[in-house]
Amino acid sequence: VQLQASGGGLVQAGGSLRLSCTASGRTFSSYILGWFRQAPGSEREFVAAVTWKGGRTYYEDSLKGRFTISRDNAKSTMYLQMNSLKPEDTADYHCGALPDFWADKYREASRYTLWGQGTEVTVSS
Repeated sequence: VQLQASGGGLVQAGGSLRLSCTASGRTFSSYILGWFRQAPGSEREFVAAVTWKGGRTYYEDSLKGRFTISRDNAKSTMYLQMNSLKPEDTADYHCGALPDFWADKYREASRYTLWGQGTEVTVSS
C-alpha cells in the first residue's frame, strides 16, 4: 500500500506545474486524499484535499484560484494543478490519505494515515 508523488521541479515565477499522486495496493474509496507542503524550517501545511468517492474538494483559502485538485479514479491518481506560481510556493509537496470518517479533520496532517514521499517544487523569482 503506497502513494507515489511526482511532478515537482524548478519553474519560474508565474509558471505552472502539475503534481501527481498515484495510489496502489488498495482501494481508496473510503478515503480523502490530500496535498500538504513543507518548506525548510516550517511545519507541514494543508494545501488541498479531495474525496475519492464523490470528488468533493477542499482548499486552503489563500490558494484558491491558483491551485486545482482533481482525481482520476480509473488511474488511481490524484492531481494538483498549480498555476501562477510564486517563490513562496517553494516547498516539498506531500500527498496523504485520510480515512473519510475523519473528514472534518482534512486540514490536520497528523490525522492522515498514509503518506507518499515528497516531490520538490522550487519557484525562482
